[in-house]
Amino acid sequence: MTEEQVVLVNESDEVLGTMPKMEAHEKAVLHRAFSVFILNSKGEIMLQQRAAHKYHSPLLWTNTCCSHQRLGESNIEAGKRRLQEEMGFRTELQELFSFIYKAPFDNGLTEHELDHVMLGQFEGQPDINPEEVAAWKWMTPDAVAADMAAHPEQYTAWFRIIFERFHTYLKDNKLINAG
Repeated sequence: MTEEQVVLVNESDEVLGTMPKMEAHEKAVLHRAFSVFILNSKGEIMLQQRAAHKYHSPLLWTNTCCSHQRLGESNIEAGKRRLQEEMGFRTELQELFSFIYKAPFDNGLTEHELDHVMLGQFEGQPDINPEEVAAWKWMTPDAVAADMAAHPEQYTAWFRIIFERFHTYLKDNKLINAG
């Protein structure tokens, strides 16, 4: 099996080429990524706990799913594909915003990503892939914010970076109560 390739981009999200995923993380090269957030009708976010054998951030809590687009794949197509692969369901997604972040890890790897943030709606139980996901839960955005403030080490670096922007987006667009 060949190693997954990531799409290298500049700060304007223009494609520069591809690189093996591990090499991009070793060299901290800017590449395209996405983060999917799923809400239910109660306004709760579906969080996932990463599988124990992941090469970085094992057993940490994060957004519903995230990964990298393939060359020629739209952000929405990539989000739907990975949501099915990790969480075992499909739903419509909409892109909310994108931003660039850089997060080094203790193992020498660095995430340097132009992250496209997407939102979808789902009711019910996911059919998680145990190769990717250890556990999942629904939490209100306010509960996530409080828990992350009390226990930041239990959450992935990118989730800690993205969550405030996402929470503000939900409030500003009246997708949840601003209370």
